[in-house]
Amino acid sequence: MNNNKYILVINPGSTSTKIAIYLDNKCISTENISHDTDIIKKFAHIVQQKDMRTVGILNWLHEKDFKLENFAAVVGRGGLLRPMPGGTYKITYKMLDDLVIGYQGQHASNLGGIIAFEIAEKLGIPSYIVDPVAVDEVKEVTRISGLPEIPRRSLVHALNIKAVVRKYCAEKGMDYDKSKFVVAHIGGGITISPVSGGEILDCNNANHDGPFSPQRTGGLPAGDLVEMCYSRQYTQAQIINKITREGGLLAYLGTDDGRIISKRIDEGDKEAEFIFKAMAYQISKEIGAMSTALSGKIDAVILTGGMAYNQKVVDWINENVRFIAPVEVIPGENEMQALAEGAQRVLNGEEEPKIYEDKVIIN
Repeated sequence: MNNNKYILVINPGSTSTKIAIYLDNKCISTENISHDTDIIKKFAHIVQQKDMRTVGILNWLHEKDFKLENFAAVVGRGGLLRPMPGGTYKITYKMLDDLVIGYQGQHASNLGGIIAFEIAEKLGIPSYIVDPVAVDEVKEVTRISGLPEIPRRSLVHALNIKAVVRKYCAEKGMDYDKSKFVVAHIGGGITISPVSGGEILDCNNANHDGPFSPQRTGGLPAGDLVEMCYSRQYTQAQIINKITREGGLLAYLGTDDGRIISKRIDEGDKEAEFIFKAMAYQISKEIGAMSTALSGKIDAVILTGGMAYNQKVVDWINENVRFIAPVEVIPGENEMQALAEGAQRVLNGEEEPKIYEDKVIIN
C-alpha cells in the first residue's frame, strides 16, 4: 500500500459497527461487526461502548493486514449534535464534549466521531464527520409548530439526502448549487425534504411527524394521543416505544419487513395491500407538501433509502406525485460512500472542513 491515501470509515449502529476502507472514493474492503445484544445492554450509557467497539475495529484491521500508518484520515458518522449547517467537519474537543453527553439525545451514531477521533489522534491524522442528523438549514418559518413551547426541530437523514443530490447532479451534469429537489428518504425512518442548492430547507422529524414508517407512527391526532397518555394504561416509556418502535407497519401487520409484506400482497392479502398503500399515500402527501417550499419548481423527486428498493411502494408513490416532477429512484442509504466522499473532498482541497465551534450556538 502507498502511504496517506486510504480513508477509514466508521458507522456505529445500535447493535453493530459498519467499517470500510476507501481509496479514491472506491470501497476496497468492508465489514459489519455485530455486537452481542446482552453485552450492549450492560452499558448504562452509549459512550461506554467506545472501547469495545474500537477494539473490534482495530482487530479487523489487523486481521486484514491494513497498516494504520497508511491512512490519510478517519471519518465517522455524525451524531445528535447541536443544530449545524451541513458539510464535512473536523472533529474538535468541543464536538467531542457534545457527542459524549448526547446534546440532542443518546444514539449509537454519537460514537462515530468519538471513535474516529481516538484512532486518528494516535496516528497524527485528521478525523471528520459528515452531514450528521443534526444538520439544520431549515427556513425559520418551519420552526413554528402552533405551540410556542414546542418549536419544530431539524433532525433529518442529511447524509444520504445530500449524497443522492450530489450523485444525481453529477450524473446529469447539473449545477449542484442551482438544483432543486424534493428528496424522500424512505427506510426504517422516513424524512422528506425540499433541497435547494444542496441546502435542506425543511424536513419532517421521522420520530415525531410526517408519514408512518415500518416501525414509527409518524404524525398522530394530537387529542387522541393526549388521551392515551393520560389513560393510565401506559408509562411514558411505553408511549415512546409505541410511537418510535412499535408503530407503523409493525403495529398494523405484525412485521416491518417490506419484502414479507409484498409477498403477502402477491398471495392475496388485501389488508397488507391496504396498509402498504396507506404508507405510500402518506409519503406522497408529504412530498406534495414539501414541494410548496420550492414553489413547485423542482428538477426531480428523488426516492432513496431502503424502502426505495420495493417496487410496489415506488410505483404507488410515482403514480401519486409524478405530476409534480419526474420521479428518480436512487435506492439504499449509501452512508459509507457518502462519509468517504465527504472526507475525500476535504483531502482533495475541493471543500474546506468546517469547525464545529464556528458554526453552532454555544450557550
